[in-house]
Amino acid sequence: MKAVVISHAGGPEVLQLRDYPQPDVVADEVLIAVKAAGLNHSDIFQRKGNYPPPEGASADIPGLEVAGVIVACGPEVSQWKSGDQVCALVAGGGYAEFVNVREGQCLPLPEGMSYTAAAALPEAVFTVWSNIFERGALKPGENLLIHGGSSGIGTTAIQIAHALKAKVFVTAGSDEKGRKCLELGADRFVNHKTQDFEKILIEEGMDVILEMVGGDYLVKNCNILRPEGRLIYINAIAGDTPPIRIRQIMSKRLTITGSMLRNRDYTFKKRLAKSVQMRVWPLIEMGKFHPLIYKTFPLSDAAEAHKLLETSQHIGKIVLTI
Repeated sequence: MKAVVISHAGGPEVLQLRDYPQPDVVADEVLIAVKAAGLNHSDIFQRKGNYPPPEGASADIPGLEVAGVIVACGPEVSQWKSGDQVCALVAGGGYAEFVNVREGQCLPLPEGMSYTAAAALPEAVFTVWSNIFERGALKPGENLLIHGGSSGIGTTAIQIAHALKAKVFVTAGSDEKGRKCLELGADRFVNHKTQDFEKILIEEGMDVILEMVGGDYLVKNCNILRPEGRLIYINAIAGDTPPIRIRQIMSKRLTITGSMLRNRDYTFKKRLAKSVQMRVWPLIEMGKFHPLIYKTFPLSDAAEAHKLLETSQHIGKIVLTI
């Protein structure tokens, strides 16, 4: 098969399209003929040598989410058959013509949705549902702040939270990005390059904050959280050694937590997939949520796709098509 391989740690140019052995399937695995693969910042970290994959996952081929057609099933597979159209969360190996994954990490392709759109679902939806709604326990009527509202995660979180009756606030890097967030269902945006989100949102108060910046945002986030507020980290782009005011956390009874999805065990991912299918897939069927695709690239142009992803100029997801 053809696959995009990380030839060595470095910039986008180290991504090379090569011939690569097609994976086999064993036990409860399925083999997917990939039609599209979503890009994530985790792919960049892996390409740079800063994000080693979990044991058993591909270290050479990046890619955490795909959509395609099942072409083979292991002897223990009971949920799927050859010919089924699925999207799947994988621990690596998505930038390829074929990828193997355990059956519990697959979801049916939403009716009427393209492979390109479906490939943008798994990583973003699993992350949003697990962190905002399970870990963060966001309830209807509560205030949610999403940092990086125009990202793939952000545009997903806005639509799902809005559909489930939360009040949604976002930070974004430009007014254009902020206005797009409003179109998707956000109630208010703050341009973090020209405005101080803490000063603007402190009177509103937040119940849940989805955080991917890190650094000195911790203090600002804690200041605008209401009593019993929940701060959830999914990244720390600006650093992971911020100052912290412990007495404030105690007095407001704040919860500060976070998670990484890629290294979670199969039992967790299988359970999460079932929860997502039960709670989020109906929102797609009702037209209340659809992944926002910014641009697509052929598999052979993965390096160009990475260059665009690193500029942060995009709004929504970037997808490779095969």
